Amino acid sequence: MAAKANPVPSVWAREQSAPDQPALSRAAIVREAVVMLDADGIEALSMRKLGARLNAGATSLYRHVATKDELMELAVDEVAAEITVPPADSPWRSAAAEAAESFRATALRHPWLSSTLGQAGLAYLGPNLMSYSERLAALFTAAGFPEPSRAIDTLLSYVIGMSTTEAAWLTTVARSGETEAGFIARLMPAAQQAASGHDHLAEAYADAATRVAVDPVTIRDAKFAYGLEVVLDGLEMRLPR
Repeated sequence: MAAKANPVPSVWAREQSAPDQPALSRAAIVREAVVMLDADGIEALSMRKLGARLNAGATSLYRHVATKDELMELAVDEVAAEITVPPADSPWRSAAAEAAESFRATALRHPWLSSTLGQAGLAYLGPNLMSYSERLAALFTAAGFPEPSRAIDTLLSYVIGMSTTEAAWLTTVARSGETEAGFIARLMPAAQQAASGHDHLAEAYADAATRVAVDPVTIRDAKFAYGLEVVLDGLEMRLPR
């Protein structure tokens, strides 16, 4: 008799297979996948390479994770456990800022995360992401937002967008083998030359060259904090007076 097709194409919608060897489990597979993703990115991850690192054959691996898409769902949910959200009775604005900063920090530790969120199928069915969403919803509902889901979407759109860009930049820097300050110092002359004749851009590049050479991390932190304050200012205007 043919096996019944899974009506929901997600790893979270099917039963987990029993392990065929003591050391191999879904949790062990996902942990190793996250290590590989952090080190080399999505393109370098394959079921074959993962199996080799776990000393497991492809058949053993596929008993727990059927496809790479399923593996990415699991990996996304695994690192989502690192994102913190303060209790719902916390002061709304500072709690929302803390949640946003925690998301950004997690995304920078795992540079593949932000760009994967929109591609990971039904990853939002995962228990850690469901818990994260529930805690955000509780916070924004307690704050009094008439449409908390829209307020949350607005905040996350900013955080995910900024984190994706920042993670991509840091990945490029890492691949260069240089420090961030050194990488910027090498690129800045070309940028300044290209901006010649564009007064506002030339001034901005000259100012940036001075600041980022001192401490690029602080500059990135300040850039994120500024945008976050703007978003929170706008959201606060939606609260009933």
